[in-house]
Amino acid sequence: MNSVIPLRERNIAFIGFMGVGKTTIGELVANKLVRDFIDIDKEIENEYQMPTSEIFKTIGEKAFRKKERDYVEKFCQKRLQVISLGGGAFLQEEIRNICLSTCIIFFLDISWERWKERLNLIIDSRPVLQGRNLEEIEELFHKRREIYSIHNSKFTTDNLDAEEIADYITDSLKLAWELYEPQVD
Repeated sequence: MNSVIPLRERNIAFIGFMGVGKTTIGELVANKLVRDFIDIDKEIENEYQMPTSEIFKTIGEKAFRKKERDYVEKFCQKRLQVISLGGGAFLQEEIRNICLSTCIIFFLDISWERWKERLNLIIDSRPVLQGRNLEEIEELFHKRREIYSIHNSKFTTDNLDAEEIADYITDSLKLAWELYEPQVD
């Protein structure tokens, strides 16, 4: 499917650990490229009219993951989207395959030390972190990082603000489009 969709029309998907900035950076990139922005977690929250943490308690993680897969499939069938995936979405092989065939995937990476500084800001809203100690969270962080290694481009977010990252990604995309699919006048 990748070879059928022109590079300029492929969706752009952001993956990475929770709290790394996928939504913030994704929204900025979407604005810079004049594309629609979709946050998969927000789509699910809107459907259920409750935050993800409540959805996990109400319908369970398995049902949430199914809904997540349905939304990814729905939005990846379109073109010219910027999509932010939840931190656990890419763990599903089906989601990885859909994204790899329809998207340019950016892995937003962050060092454990920098991410740990954000923990207090996000822990209450992330059901996967509930009831885990710091050692268990670090293990989850490194385990998921292995899954995120399947991507088209990796960008380390340490010591950069969202605007700088979005500019770099946007410039990189535009350069790739010109190199690999130059506009014909």
